[in-house]
Amino acid sequence: MISEKLNKLQNDIPENVTLVAVSKTKPIEDLKDAFKAGQLVFGENKVQEMCAKWEHLPKEIEWHFIGHLQRNKVKYLASFVGLIHGVESFRLLKEINKQAKKNDRTIDVLLQFFIANEETKFGLSFEEAKTMLQSDEFKSLDNVCIRGVMGMATFTDEKEQIKREFSGLKKIHQELSIDFFNEQTNFDVISMGMSGDYKIAIEEGSTMIRLGSSIFGKRD
Repeated sequence: MISEKLNKLQNDIPENVTLVAVSKTKPIEDLKDAFKAGQLVFGENKVQEMCAKWEHLPKEIEWHFIGHLQRNKVKYLASFVGLIHGVESFRLLKEINKQAKKNDRTIDVLLQFFIANEETKFGLSFEEAKTMLQSDEFKSLDNVCIRGVMGMATFTDEKEQIKREFSGLKKIHQELSIDFFNEQTNFDVISMGMSGDYKIAIEEGSTMIRLGSSIFGKRD
């Protein structure tokens, strides 16, 4: 049962950690069950699917976009998205700012960093992020709010490697906090940890975990 799994997870994770229910490919009925059990934050990785679910589900739900977001799709979710996890280029950030402005709102985002030992993962390097954050062009973006960082660890059974990668992301967050966000009280999100490694992520300082199969069962 989805509600039982959620209740157990909510009891297991610390209060300061936000649980994002990764509902991609799952039917609306499953999301309704999770919502009835008190889950308010859902994550999707396909724009079309997210928009369709947003239309059919209660408006109290906060929608997080957690996949690789194409710039030409930002306009479809700009009016309602709660948090975009995967900003891995300045061009994407500028497009989010542009579409947020058209919708007369500020969109919260996370900078995605490349922390894994896998070429299939996306993300900024620390140097790329610093160059972007130091630029005058970045300082002129009034309709985005960078809330923190996000990263995905290597898909491996080597716990020490996962630990190192998560610890590296925490360090990036700390350094950015000091250098660029020391006056911003809500630069407080470290989004790391999925169904296979969220316990290690929490030990290493995660404040947001993204769980799919732990809630909804394995994908078909």
